[in-house]
Amino acid sequence: MRWWEPEGKKIEEIEHYDVAIVLGGMAEYDNNLDRLSLRRGADRLWQAVHLYQLGKVDKLLISGDSGHMIDRGLNEALRFRDVLTDFGIPKEDILVDSLSKNTHQNALESKKVLEQYPDLNDVLLVTSALHMPRSKACFEKVGFNQIGTFTTDHFTGRKRGYSFEQYLIPNISNLEDWKRFNHEWIGYLVYWIVGYV
Repeated sequence: MRWWEPEGKKIEEIEHYDVAIVLGGMAEYDNNLDRLSLRRGADRLWQAVHLYQLGKVDKLLISGDSGHMIDRGLNEALRFRDVLTDFGIPKEDILVDSLSKNTHQNALESKKVLEQYPDLNDVLLVTSALHMPRSKACFEKVGFNQIGTFTTDHFTGRKRGYSFEQYLIPNISNLEDWKRFNHEWIGYLVYWIVGYV
């Protein structure tokens, strides 16, 4: 993953952008309780809201319905818009793409949304570090030529920092991490073959 993930940036290194596109795939929907349930990837939304609150971005574009083939009631972008307005972010500062179901569609649908706002030119793409290589390539392929990036949810960093017990006690979650890594590089390869990147 250290080879795959782009190096992260500190928030103070980020310049001003008109809009941050936050890619979905960070929640599941709890149909019993009628609410979103966040997963590890939700760091991308957390960081984007922080950038918004600091004035580093003027608007947020939440991109994505759900990755499920059959609708399970998630409607992620719309539900996050509702939650963020409950948190006090003005509705006019939250744009949504509620149609896309994968990274390629995130890029296409985000472009369509932003075509309605010609004054939003400086775009920052916010997603997990592991997901950023494929995401950035998809967005560049559909015409986002000068897109900035802000990676979140890093598995690795510049320095390796292991605690003593990590050398002694195996961690079964490493198998899940390998699954995530394989998903991304195989996804990138498939997207390259079909012309999405």
